[in-house]
Amino acid sequence: MNTYDKEDTTIYKVVVNHEEQYSIWPTDRENALGWSDAGKTGSKTECLAYIKEVWTDMKPLSLRKKMEESA
Repeated sequence: MNTYDKEDTTIYKVVVNHEEQYSIWPTDRENALGWSDAGKTGSKTECLAYIKEVWTDMKPLSLRKKMEESA
């Protein structure tokens, strides 16, 4: 059995950075610098589904603000 065949039983949390970009991180690890909890934990599938639901604009926050200012 290789590592790809092993079921992923890791519990993840959704994290977000100052640019409102999302990622997932194992709950047993400290967040990377600049990332904070977004309030969702679960399986990888559940966390990725949550991100797909809430992260509707992939542009970084700073770019969205700049675009709004020039509109």
